[in-house]
Amino acid sequence: MWYWLFKYVFMGPLLALLGRPKVEGLENVPSTGAVILASNHLAVADSFYLPLVVRRRITFLAKSEYFTGTGIKGWFTRWFYTVAGQVPIDRTDADTAKAALHTAERLLADGKLLGIYPEGTRSPDGRLYKGKTGLARMALHTGVPVIPVAMIGTNVVNPPGSKMWRFGRVTVRFGKPMDFSRFDGMAENRFIERAVTDEVIYELMRLSGQEYVDVYAASLKNGVPQQDASAGQPVARFPETAAG
Repeated sequence: MWYWLFKYVFMGPLLALLGRPKVEGLENVPSTGAVILASNHLAVADSFYLPLVVRRRITFLAKSEYFTGTGIKGWFTRWFYTVAGQVPIDRTDADTAKAALHTAERLLADGKLLGIYPEGTRSPDGRLYKGKTGLARMALHTGVPVIPVAMIGTNVVNPPGSKMWRFGRVTVRFGKPMDFSRFDGMAENRFIERAVTDEVIYELMRLSGQEYVDVYAASLKNGVPQQDASAGQPVARFPETAAG
């Protein structure tokens, strides 16, 4: 109940006023059945505008830090993300990655609409970064289609690092469902998982118009030297073979 109240009463009208969302390709999202929505990630606002424009309820896999706060603020944050349809996952090691996969499999087995950000974290500068292969693992293990979603303009309405929201124009662009059944039985092959992930990222680049950087966004945020993302260095372009 809270999910729909936030969507249509408490937050939805304000979000619509601030971002004036424009939706393209919504017909690509089926009205029933399990699907993975794979989106680029520009701002916290992505997790609000995507559910706002999709008629079905979306369940996101969210970092566990949102659910571990203490005190009144921690309780409220945990409650809010829970009623907003977010499920916590721990991203620290291989064992917890398996737990995240099992959680995703359970949700998809129930016919849920699962939202995921292949980049793993928000873009630090508006460009599109290398995708993590957890997305491919989920798609290959479950056999469900992946729909690429390009969020455009959310970083204007909700600038990263700022608590202030501004007026702008948000576009949510849905691509056609991507079927990876040709890779049946190859879910544990890391080369196949990388190829599937790169194929989705390629579609996100095409839909969003973002520049692509062939490094992980988290590495850049953590201060790990990355030549491709350094100031004054050319931006790495997406390899032409990545689309399969």
